[in-house]
Amino acid sequence: MDHTKPTVLSLFSGAGGMDLGLEAAGFGHVGVVEIDQTAAATLAHNRPDWTHLAGGDVLVAAQTLTPASVGMSPGELDLLAGGPPCQPFSLAAQWAATGRRGMEDTRAQTVHATMNLIRAFLPKAVLMENVLGFVQGQHSAISFLQSEFEAISKDTGHSYRLEWRLLNAADYGVPQNRRRVIVVAIRDDLSFEWPTPTHSTNPIRAWDAIGDLKNTSIPRSAGKWKGLLESIPAGTNYQWLTSKGGGDEVFGYRTRYWNFLLKLSPIEPSWTLSASPGPATGPFHWENRHLTIREQLRLQSFPDDWELLGDERQQVKQAGNATPSLLAEVLGLALLRSLGHDRSTSPTLALSRASTEPPRLAEPRSVRPEYRDLIGSKAAHAGTGRGPAPRATSESAQGIALSQTGRINA
Repeated sequence: MDHTKPTVLSLFSGAGGMDLGLEAAGFGHVGVVEIDQTAAATLAHNRPDWTHLAGGDVLVAAQTLTPASVGMSPGELDLLAGGPPCQPFSLAAQWAATGRRGMEDTRAQTVHATMNLIRAFLPKAVLMENVLGFVQGQHSAISFLQSEFEAISKDTGHSYRLEWRLLNAADYGVPQNRRRVIVVAIRDDLSFEWPTPTHSTNPIRAWDAIGDLKNTSIPRSAGKWKGLLESIPAGTNYQWLTSKGGGDEVFGYRTRYWNFLLKLSPIEPSWTLSASPGPATGPFHWENRHLTIREQLRLQSFPDDWELLGDERQQVKQAGNATPSLLAEVLGLALLRSLGHDRSTSPTLALSRASTEPPRLAEPRSVRPEYRDLIGSKAAHAGTGRGPAPRATSESAQGIALSQTGRINA
């Protein structure tokens, strides 16, 4: 690698969304750690010069990887970056039989491993991306992170200031409403200033991002409900076909998950992409079909020369799990300023294509005959905390208010 560049060690690298953004900001990779073989193959295919470490296993890396093994000394690494698996902290996990367990979940061992690597490398900055439950709620990891950074400070003399914010990628030019927690830890006397939103009032629209693509291979829609997409307007979901919508009442109000038959609007940013969508899980294209892989990558602000390997399911997983590259670049530029590097603040991955008039969309069609026997009065969802959930957590039942920033000095 080019040692004249600020250095980054990437954990949980996935398909490279965060790494591409940090690379564009000016970081050079010490190495990447990614256990999924298909995602690791994607990285190797697109960036053959990136070094893959510890067989891709963060747990192994925590036991074997040292600064000396990558030609560095403790404290020399500029940035350690990555997003530990979100399932132990995800709100969606409460629908699973095992529910959301936070740091008690075996998958949270990756958080322990991350902190072990921070202790070993003593990077000048740490960047993590995760869901809100990672830092807030009774199952969050925030108290663990605080205690670990305090212990590192006590044992090494290097103090870390820990901050987090809930950011929407669309506010920074990504053509997708994607809200994720960003955790930043800064060492010693360094300071960090969060980037100012640039697109809060003028977001990049889905049409701006994917409207120019000429698709020769359109994914085939499948599943029981695919024929209802044409009866739902762009920018809405199945609730159009409930008592609260403008169409025929096929479903009970709020009795389905939000992205059920969810369609993009060409004049708004995309809804959040899913990594493991079912046949009826959106967002769907406004042309009543699944999004192509290239469209998904555009909505995640990947450059067009980036190629995903694997079958369609594996590619959808890689695209949906990725950190938007443009958001990572914006954060990377902010971190470079903290580290004393004078870099341009003009993003290079932005999908700032000239806005053109989106197509005139057809009015939603009447429900097809094969669904018409489903039309009729339906019971609505019983209310918050009373719905069909295997686990009704105290947070969701009480509807707690969620703050969007936090700071801890360790």
